[in-house]
Amino acid sequence: MNPTEGFLRVAAAVPQVRVADVAFNVQHIADAIGSAADEGAAVVVFPELSITGYTCADLFLQPFFVAEAERALDDILSLTHTLRIVAVVGLPVSIDGRLFNCAAVIAEGEILGIVPKIHLPNYGEFYEARWFAPGNEATRKTIEICGRSVPFGTDLLFCAGSLTMGIEICEDLWTPIPPSSRQALHGANLLVNLSASNEMVGKHQYLQSLVNQQSARTISAYVYASCGFGESTTDLVFAGNTMIAENGITLAEGERFGLDGHITTADIDLLKISALRTKTTTFRSLDTLPPVRRIEMPLRNLADIDVSRHFDPYPFIPKDERSVAERCREIFSIQVAGLAQRFLASHAKCLVIGISGGLDSTLALLVAARTMDKIGQPRSRVIGVTMPGFGTTGRTYNNALTLMKTLGVEVREISIKDACNQHFADIGLSPDDRSVTYENSQARERTQILMDIANLEGGLVVGTGDLSELALGWATYNGDQMSMYGVNAGVPKTLVRYLVGWVATDGGDEAARQCLEDIIATPISPELLPAEADGSIAQKTEDLVGPYELHDFFLYHFVRFGYSPERLHFMAVRAFDGKYSDEVVDKWLRTFLRRFFSQQFKRSAMPDGPKVGSVSLSPRGDWRMPSDASANTWLR
Repeated sequence: MNPTEGFLRVAAAVPQVRVADVAFNVQHIADAIGSAADEGAAVVVFPELSITGYTCADLFLQPFFVAEAERALDDILSLTHTLRIVAVVGLPVSIDGRLFNCAAVIAEGEILGIVPKIHLPNYGEFYEARWFAPGNEATRKTIEICGRSVPFGTDLLFCAGSLTMGIEICEDLWTPIPPSSRQALHGANLLVNLSASNEMVGKHQYLQSLVNQQSARTISAYVYASCGFGESTTDLVFAGNTMIAENGITLAEGERFGLDGHITTADIDLLKISALRTKTTTFRSLDTLPPVRRIEMPLRNLADIDVSRHFDPYPFIPKDERSVAERCREIFSIQVAGLAQRFLASHAKCLVIGISGGLDSTLALLVAARTMDKIGQPRSRVIGVTMPGFGTTGRTYNNALTLMKTLGVEVREISIKDACNQHFADIGLSPDDRSVTYENSQARERTQILMDIANLEGGLVVGTGDLSELALGWATYNGDQMSMYGVNAGVPKTLVRYLVGWVATDGGDEAARQCLEDIIATPISPELLPAEADGSIAQKTEDLVGPYELHDFFLYHFVRFGYSPERLHFMAVRAFDGKYSDEVVDKWLRTFLRRFFSQQFKRSAMPDGPKVGSVSLSPRGDWRMPSDASANTWLR
């Protein structure tokens, strides 16, 4: 599979315009189509009534002027017939004595179809109903225009391979049920809007929200182009808005209030849209929808085009400081609410949690402490247990004790060394053995201690393992893999660090803050092998299984969108450009795939825990996979 398969470059163009000067407008539209084609765009969208200008008012009632607009469309076809690109331009079209505000879809010198505007504003400064008829009142299915018989109507969709394009015009988007919503249910994954939206204070922010929300609601890519400088300013100003969104996220946005024409491009991901729709059952029923006509269109093949799209290396992490704080607060609140409900529903007397001095157990302890605050119980009802073993270092040991004391939970310390040595003797394991049995015995001993304390005190064992460890199976089966409620089960490793950092700055005294900051700076380790001679951590997780930032990147795109190994590799190399080579990405991608498949049995038996994001591995709903599935197809 080609790793760039499914990417499609689209463009929103705002050419220079002169009101009612169709010859001038034709030349600038044709030039913009050529520029978009040169940039590798497969589809380019122009503003509403772009051939004539939107603000022609009663000039639209001049039959000569409307006929000139039709001839201008023919000129555009002649000027662009050699270009391999689909263009959507706006013009008035007269049919049986009625005038329609239309979008014409053209490609390689042909008119593929014409879609009329349905909803006509007739309020404030807009009086379109004075000149145009609503598109859904048209009775013809085909019209004669530019010497051609052309499909016409609001029921047209334009298709090529995996792309299906739907068209709406300006006000159509602002209605309670936009035409694009029905088009999406019929399979349209690219929605385009030819618009003429004037500027007012605060309107642009609302428009951004509207475009993003419609792309999210319809799980689609949405291209918006609105007219700009050159339109009449008798009463209104048009800023030339261009926006390209995908599933609620703005991919690209053009500069407003420019004096020259401009083009905004972005690479949309049709595979992502398809994957998301496959999981959404509301895209499967068409019983109540009127039928549509599908028009085939030529489409540029992007396989050999250098995809310019940005790939976020940290898909689980918000991008700005304010968003990080808001996201962390929300995730933390979900964790607290989940644990509070489980604690009260189980009639537990306390929470029992193993504290290692590492990131995961720190986050779980912070959640447990805040849970007690939320339900009005003393934090002393949280029993924190530190269980030093053969690999415990002074740094993590001291941080565990300091954190528990600072948070005001009950502190217990139980060494596992003697118990493990006895167990080694019982099963005949040499004291010098450093195999997986040596490591897992310690993890299971710690879990046994926590479970037995919970039985003794009438408590609930809080699990500390995170989403990334579940994905990789980096947990001891029936050891740290098991608990009575796993508060971190929906939080990936890259986000755990941010959550702990947020708590460090969000409250607590100076002692807690300093301790949390040191925990954040401590290398990730299970500490199951003896420390180095200088007392430092000998067993660093990321040296063994690979960088968690890479694995979280793979996890997000593999589970959420079902991307192929080739696509994952391509995107990761781009996302981590300059940090990881192709060979390094390939090595850890293979590790991810091998471990993700082979360790499913641990996830099949994972305890309850709260879902906090769009990616979750709970076998009870979010990820159902046979434990004996083979990874060979993916590895090949």
